[in-house]
Amino acid sequence: MKSVANEFSAHKSAAAVWVLWLSVGQLVGWGSVFYAFSMLLAPVEAELGLSRSRASLAFSLALLVEGLAAFPVGRWIDQGHERAVMVGGSVLACVGLLALSAVQSWGAWMLAWAVLGMAMAATLYTPVFAVVTRRFPGSFRRQIITLTFLGGLASTVFIPLMAWLISTVGWRQMLWAMAALQGLLCVPLHAYLLRSASNRKQTGTPSPSPKPAPVVRAAVSQGYRQALRQPTFALVAVFVVLMLGVSAAMATHLVSLLAESPLPAHWAIALPATIGIVQVIGRSVLFFLEHQFHVDTLNRWTPTLLPLGLLALLLGLSWADAFPALAMAATAVFVALFGLGNGLLTIVKGTAIAQYVNREYAASLNGALGLPTALSRALTPWLLGAWWSPSVGYRDGLWYLVGACVVAMSALVGAQHLAKQSHKSKK
Repeated sequence: MKSVANEFSAHKSAAAVWVLWLSVGQLVGWGSVFYAFSMLLAPVEAELGLSRSRASLAFSLALLVEGLAAFPVGRWIDQGHERAVMVGGSVLACVGLLALSAVQSWGAWMLAWAVLGMAMAATLYTPVFAVVTRRFPGSFRRQIITLTFLGGLASTVFIPLMAWLISTVGWRQMLWAMAALQGLLCVPLHAYLLRSASNRKQTGTPSPSPKPAPVVRAAVSQGYRQALRQPTFALVAVFVVLMLGVSAAMATHLVSLLAESPLPAHWAIALPATIGIVQVIGRSVLFFLEHQFHVDTLNRWTPTLLPLGLLALLLGLSWADAFPALAMAATAVFVALFGLGNGLLTIVKGTAIAQYVNREYAASLNGALGLPTALSRALTPWLLGAWWSPSVGYRDGLWYLVGACVVAMSALVGAQHLAKQSHKSKK
């Protein structure tokens, strides 16, 4: 009995180390690619002579490509090709960042971000959550919380780092450094961690759960299609699509929004960086207190933090001229609420399909959200840029984002209700 307990403890320790190292790739992936756009927006607009909406269109294209690639990526991971997917994605990220450093025209700017969109589809949270769900079917939610700790610090680490590099060596040379991180760290890291099951057993790192016995492909497809037709899936889809759109819009424009506000100039860098710290604090609290609350309760109340944070930001912007001290306090409240909400929401979005729809086809079902998610994440950054005007800035767009959050929260509550009814009927 003691040897079994020791073996179980060793397995848990190996799993924790494996997930921790995998999260290093998320830290670099989110920081060097996703958050790079917000830092590049102003200097690239100035150098290439682009308007805000035209420059923003490139990131919309990247998110569109990422969403379109999500379905094949999910299917490949479900088929066991996780190593090829994530190593290939890291290589694409390196190539895309080098191409971005050499752009001289709007067309090249767009093309480089299209390549980076494919890289994000293969390396960021959606594929890695699918990998973790397959390998830890009994504890996937807790492993995903652990995985997001370092990923949540991406803005905290990389926004100040990129700002410093841009100010000292220029934005093109900054991209060389980001490409080096992808090529020299992420590529070998993913290649080592996701190597064959036999090698994992030899080194003591966690192996994937045993593959099911071969089944007829038509039966698998039928089960997937049945899950796809569930009303619960449609409601979860509305929730995920809208919330991802809100997150993408804010990540793209937050630095520019704060830089153009009457608030102190250094806040444009400090606040987005602080949001990353708050995200990790929220995930840490969830990690230790998760068992004290019902998962449905946590999932239901977490999304409310985002619209509350946006309302605080709107108040801060409206008070900035007349009441600067109150404006700064309201903006600090925004950082706390939005950071906590966005950090916890990553976990809710990453586990909602497996929690309320179907765990067996979670990667494929998340991949099926690729097109609607792509459209949402592509449109919202562009729309927020298009709604911007010199007279009111981003205020009108922020109100639209608040409305989208309310609709998304209502959809999630509906999905929870249907899932609960389905569970009762099966009993």
